[in-house]
Amino acid sequence: MLLFALGFLLVLLQPSTGQFPRVCANTQSLLSKECCPPWDGDGSPCGELSSRGSCQNILLSQAPLGPQFPFSGVDDREDWPSVFYNRTCRCEGNFMGFNCGECKFGFSGLNCTERQVKTRRNIFQLTTSEKNKFLAYLNLAKNVPSQDYVIATGTYTQMNNGSNPMFRDINVYDLFVWMHYYASRDTLLGGSSVWRDVDFAHEAPGFLPWHRAFLLLWERQIQKITGDENFTIPYWDWRDAEDCGVCNDEYMGGRHPTNPNLLSPASIFSSWQVICTRSEEYNSRQALCSATNEGPIRRNPGNNDKSRTPRLPSSADVEFCLALTQYESGSMDKTANYSFRNTLEGFANPQTAIANPSQSTLHNALHIYMNGSMSQVQGSANDPIFVIHHAFVDSIFERWLRRHRPMLEVYPAANAPIGHNRENYMVPFIPLYRNGEFFKPSRELGYDYEYLQEPALESFQDILTSYLQQARQIWAWLVGAAVFGGIVTAALTGLTKACRKKKGGTSSEIQPLLIESEDYNNMTYQSNF
Repeated sequence: MLLFALGFLLVLLQPSTGQFPRVCANTQSLLSKECCPPWDGDGSPCGELSSRGSCQNILLSQAPLGPQFPFSGVDDREDWPSVFYNRTCRCEGNFMGFNCGECKFGFSGLNCTERQVKTRRNIFQLTTSEKNKFLAYLNLAKNVPSQDYVIATGTYTQMNNGSNPMFRDINVYDLFVWMHYYASRDTLLGGSSVWRDVDFAHEAPGFLPWHRAFLLLWERQIQKITGDENFTIPYWDWRDAEDCGVCNDEYMGGRHPTNPNLLSPASIFSSWQVICTRSEEYNSRQALCSATNEGPIRRNPGNNDKSRTPRLPSSADVEFCLALTQYESGSMDKTANYSFRNTLEGFANPQTAIANPSQSTLHNALHIYMNGSMSQVQGSANDPIFVIHHAFVDSIFERWLRRHRPMLEVYPAANAPIGHNRENYMVPFIPLYRNGEFFKPSRELGYDYEYLQEPALESFQDILTSYLQQARQIWAWLVGAAVFGGIVTAALTGLTKACRKKKGGTSSEIQPLLIESEDYNNMTYQSNF
């Protein structure tokens, strides 16, 4: 009880990180399309007097999009967040936040100058005290309101273009459930029409960076409402699991004794209510999820469609996925072949990397296997297993980044599905983050994974694979340089012979080498991409 009371007091004092800032959810801000709140430290918008940031026009990417979304001007999420705001705080240095009042991920201190790297740990290696604290933190987030953020309950058109704001309060945990729903919901086209082939957080290049940002924001929010600055999300390593090892009352909730679709009454999660799970109802009403309670968490692990997901992912599946050299390929959606992202997301066979819409593997396999709230995309974050599952998915993404060391340019700059180009802002985050900002090693964002810190994983094979991959990326330059060098050498050799013949050189003449052999061996070709 002390923990809950302390947390409640702390949440009244601490800002949160989420969607629509409360101070900007009003008629004046919507009509002016400006969200540049003052920083409490000096009272100026964006902390400008303290050189933290300034109110600036939003710079939107002009790169072309893929063909998957054939509309324009019908969805509030297009060119996010310009339908609602076209001026927001642009923070300087290591500051961030909707009013530049926070530190960037990986920094702390009064002036955000102190570097820090925190470690995410295996949930099964937490002590009983650490594990119970994690569960208590989850329950706390479900029971305290977000002080700085609200959610939209209507579209911009339904808000009469800003003159009739439609927002409501929400608790901290459900704020993130709602954000996941909002990013993946269908487009409402009016009448009874919707467009389902759209998702700003899945089925495209942004899947991994989006969920990386989502977890970081969620992690920071827990740190704030608890006052525990060292908190990190534990991960569930599900490789080669024969069943759901966390589906018991010691961890994330066991099975109900009389209803296999519900959680055990002994679990704190059995009392949780889900939100944003009735997509067909919202679509028929052309409405957004208003975050009203829709019943208990449903979960029946293992009683899923075996033809679609016959088993949980294996270590071999993960290793094959990690060996794929292309982050993205082809259409850059769920039909992409030989794509690391599409294979890890679970739309491609983890033994061939060929897209297969009839199967759900790797990341998707866990969602289908849970056979309940986790299995429906828009409402999947209702089940707290979501966060420990996605933490492990993120660790696989991290392993791929460390093994292949891709340059930022590897992430597609253009022609990806809507919202997924490198410079697109992620829906629905405010403050604003671009997809490319999270296509980088986790240590640059202030966190690491316990099992990735083990020296054994930094094997010679991993290092060699990385350098071979880098060589493969620049082989064309190397070949071109070699050909050019050969032409230059041939020309100079011919010129030397011609000079000898012209001068009638004698055997006593000594012609120096153009490059001494020792110097030649020390030369390297360098290419900048």
